[in-house]
Amino acid sequence: MRALEKASHFAGNTFAIWVILFAVLGFIFPNGFTWITSYITILLGVIMFGMGMTLSAKDFKEVVKQPKGVAIGVAAQFIVMPLLAYGLAVIFQLPAEIAVGVILVGCCPGGTASNVITYLSKGNTALSVAITAVSTLLAPLVTPALVLLFASQWLPVSAGNLFLSIFQMVVIPITLGFAVKLIFKEKVAESIKVLPLVSVISIVAIVAAVVGASKDRIAETGLIIFSIVILHNILGLVVGYFLAKLLKLPEPDQRAISIEVGMQNSGLGAALAAAHFNPIAAVPSAIFSVWHNISGPILATLWSKRKPSTKEQKVLTNKSA
Repeated sequence: MRALEKASHFAGNTFAIWVILFAVLGFIFPNGFTWITSYITILLGVIMFGMGMTLSAKDFKEVVKQPKGVAIGVAAQFIVMPLLAYGLAVIFQLPAEIAVGVILVGCCPGGTASNVITYLSKGNTALSVAITAVSTLLAPLVTPALVLLFASQWLPVSAGNLFLSIFQMVVIPITLGFAVKLIFKEKVAESIKVLPLVSVISIVAIVAAVVGASKDRIAETGLIIFSIVILHNILGLVVGYFLAKLLKLPEPDQRAISIEVGMQNSGLGAALAAAHFNPIAAVPSAIFSVWHNISGPILATLWSKRKPSTKEQKVLTNKSA
């Protein structure tokens, strides 16, 4: 078990490297990974099951303790990124499949990696976890509605089918994970230590499969997709931060909301795109998964060197108590 814990810790710390490596391998040796596309839904379910095992009642109490921050974070998550995605698709006149892919990842809830990045950034981690939990549980209703609103001018969208897929891939696994944690508390406490390894393996497999299945189209449109995804992520981080600042939230909350808005559940985006649209529509999500695991740690490094003021730190300490 100790060896697995060490491997899990190492995998978590080198996550970005593994994502990049397997994205490259998926592009060079597509046939070695395309078979995984049939299992993307299962892999995402495994990730969400793990997320459910990490949740606790305390995470949901933060909604009551910090209602303003949670409300702003969730609203920003489902307003800022979809609008940015739609704007980028229109301004750059993206091909239909790519436009839908960019919008789809923009309409997804926050990614679980955002909680770690917030912690490393000296942001309000409790707030980050609460926003991720709430936005994830709202995703079955909100994400299909947003995709229908913003993406239907490019490709037909079935909000009902998207709802069923998200419910199966997100809500059910998270609920089961949470239930398992309640029933087997001590055993789960030990197994949680290896979850980063399971999540890393699942995500890199999804990325490699999506890249391998879309190799030819990536070769044609890779530069524009990379550019759009990077711009989308950076704009999300910037807009999220200054929106929280404008609404007079403390600095730790500003950092948390910036990261929550900018970092998406790209695994969900890839799974939905692969299941309901053309495989190329999953590429923006796959690239987003690579990029935000680069931009997130960079931002965390910069922020970790600039501590919040004493007053802001007291606010953070009180909220986390």
